[in-house]
Amino acid sequence: MTPDRTAALLDFMALADRLKHVERRGRTRGPDGTDRNENSAEHCWNVALVAVLLHGEVEDPPDLGHVLAMIAAHDLVEIEAGDTFAYDEAHLLTQAARERAAADVVFGVLPPDLGGRLRALWEEFEEGETKAARFAMACDRAQGMMQGVIGTGHWRHAGIREAQTHGRMNPAREVAPAFEALIDLLYAKARAGGMFAP
Repeated sequence: MTPDRTAALLDFMALADRLKHVERRGRTRGPDGTDRNENSAEHCWNVALVAVLLHGEVEDPPDLGHVLAMIAAHDLVEIEAGDTFAYDEAHLLTQAARERAAADVVFGVLPPDLGGRLRALWEEFEEGETKAARFAMACDRAQGMMQGVIGTGHWRHAGIREAQTHGRMNPAREVAPAFEALIDLLYAKARAGGMFAP
């Protein structure tokens, strides 16, 4: 590796570290009972764990290494664009444009071959057309719902009714029976906990 390439990789890793400071709406609760907002880096780690755990539970699974690479890349644009709450209609209208512009900045820090590779992983996730992307998306959606259930049920506080979540969760449920079972259990727990708005 040349000194310039090494420096570019270090610059990118320093930039990627900022993902730890991008707050999400989901809450995480510590062993002492205190809670705080989850950050996007924690979310990505948890999505990767969901992928590892469910990979062996689906028939004809995609390549796990490729899925994990996609998960590692999928939220890097939030360093510049911020996290968009899944039910924030106004910000959802501008999300794609904000994230494309952010991708230019974030992936542009890397040497072109690596920047192109990570951007391709991000684009594959966003397009959701490959088996690996659909699996990664299902892991992402399941983690978001799980964080709501094990956290503080942020849907109720945000005025989100259960019916509003179906459009987001149904594509993940359709990926494989393992996702359907997990998501059904999460819905049951959310209902029992009164986590949705009436």
